[in-house]
Amino acid sequence: MFDFLIRIVLFFFGLVFAASLAVAALLLLAVWGLRMAWARLTCRPVTPWTVMFGQRFDPRQGFERFRAAAGRHARAPSAADVTAARARGESAYSPVSKPGRIGRGGDVTDVRARPVDSAG
Repeated sequence: MFDFLIRIVLFFFGLVFAASLAVAALLLLAVWGLRMAWARLTCRPVTPWTVMFGQRFDPRQGFERFRAAAGRHARAPSAADVTAARARGESAYSPVSKPGRIGRGGDVTDVRARPVDSAG
């Protein structure tokens, strides 16, 4: 009998939780609808909600933060570093710490230049 009462109580707790989620979703929908109605009434565009209460979210900010940190702590590779990297067929310059080095081709060791085919 006690197990049955526990199941009934847990079932009602589940119903209360589901009802509270439904009420929260309906309130959010009502606020969104009022906001859209007010924007249409005042002939203004509906601006989207943004992350963190008005601050724009840019996923590149994390990468830029780490790239800047790597640039502050970067050191120039020594002659031994360059020799070891070329022996492995790699570049001694990190693309994070030396972004100006990319595209110059001065440290590429395993690529042969070929003429561009104009026929496409």
